[in-house]
Amino acid sequence: MSTQEATAPPPGGSAPPRRSAVWTQLWFWVVIGIAAGVVVGLAAPDFASDLKFLPDIFIQLIKMITAPVIFCTVIVGIASIGSLATAGGIAVRALAYFLLMTLVALGLGLIVVNIVKPGAGFPPIPPDPETLAEAQADVASGSEGGGALEFIENTLLPESFFGPFVENEILRVLVLAILVAAATSMLAPALRKRVVGGIELIAKVIFGLIRLIMFLAPIAAFGGIAYTVGALGGESLGNLLALMVTFWGTCLVFVVVVLGAVSALSGFNVFKLIRMIKDEILIIVGTSSSETVLPRLLAKLESAGASRSTVSMVLPTGYSFNLDGTCIYLTMAALFIAQAGGQDLPWGVQLGLVALMLLTSKGAAGVSGAGLVTLAASLQAFGGEFYTTESIAIGIAIIAGIDRIMSEGRALTNVIGNTVATMVVAGWCGERDDERFQAALNDPSLVRDAIEQETHRGDEEDETSSDRTPATAGAH
Repeated sequence: MSTQEATAPPPGGSAPPRRSAVWTQLWFWVVIGIAAGVVVGLAAPDFASDLKFLPDIFIQLIKMITAPVIFCTVIVGIASIGSLATAGGIAVRALAYFLLMTLVALGLGLIVVNIVKPGAGFPPIPPDPETLAEAQADVASGSEGGGALEFIENTLLPESFFGPFVENEILRVLVLAILVAAATSMLAPALRKRVVGGIELIAKVIFGLIRLIMFLAPIAAFGGIAYTVGALGGESLGNLLALMVTFWGTCLVFVVVVLGAVSALSGFNVFKLIRMIKDEILIIVGTSSSETVLPRLLAKLESAGASRSTVSMVLPTGYSFNLDGTCIYLTMAALFIAQAGGQDLPWGVQLGLVALMLLTSKGAAGVSGAGLVTLAASLQAFGGEFYTTESIAIGIAIIAGIDRIMSEGRALTNVIGNTVATMVVAGWCGERDDERFQAALNDPSLVRDAIEQETHRGDEEDETSSDRTPATAGAH
């Protein structure tokens, strides 16, 4: 047995991996990057404001491989099952869970913002012309959407096979992957095994590429935090402190109370789960993007005991359909804009706005800044006497000053919510190895290097798997 194999998380009872020194772990250097970013942002704000290119480059590199990762893992996950009925059962349960959590998140945000009223008595602040121009661009972008049919035609269904990869349209890539996986599942078993095996090899190369990119995570965290502190400063943050605190507090309540209860019903502790994914959480803190950790989570949750078929279907789909933090943000930001403008929306109007956001929140990207565009789209579609084009532009411009801080809460809540969703649906469908999962929760080092293990287990796994189907190889 090779050294790398010895460090792989044991499926049944082999020796656990040795603990690495803290300074050799990714999360340690991400923390160092965040701390350095805060210092530079406070000491040299002008210089720090120019460092936005660091997280932007990191996000661009991650986006480069996100579509191929989703395409490969979804195909392998569904085709390995060998039964479209089984895959469909997982999908239906996942979508039912997503709908329920979306309603809870939207409702929670609505209730809290009505109780706290962070926008009440907000002084009229003339927005910066540059910020107002950006806000108007967000409104224009948001106004391009128009109903369920247009969403299906222009957002969901691909126009060509390679187009979604070129444009990095994750939802369309997911649709393509499901179609290809369905076609692969219809092949003869021997041929299906060869196709899935080839795609698995491609996936291993991609995960190796992810390892290389992740070495840049501490630098991205440094640049992202430095830019945020340097650009916003103390006074800018103080103007909208009530909204920020209310939003972050609501996200905390959702994670601790709602997701905590859901996790407990499924047989695990949400705090242990959060500890297990702390590396990914710290990366999000630095980049304000949940998309940056999607490839890592795909490998980590499978290593933690969820079946490959469940992980590859639920997690990528959740990135478009289960955005708990974004839903909380949408209701709170929309009501804040109305309160800041002196509007007191009747409950009937608020419920209508929530119903609209139930649709507009779907398909929102997991990238920093996407929340503003989704908010603009929701308010533009709602329109009427409460949200004119001018009031939307000014409201978006005001919120844009703290959107970077808000996006941290959105991304963190989204990722925790989708991680919980994946493990809950896996347990619901009987696709979770609970012994392995509890071991990972109690000792996160068992899955911390899941991507590295995926890269190194390569050749000998291929030899031993020659007599078994891909479904067996991916099962826990």
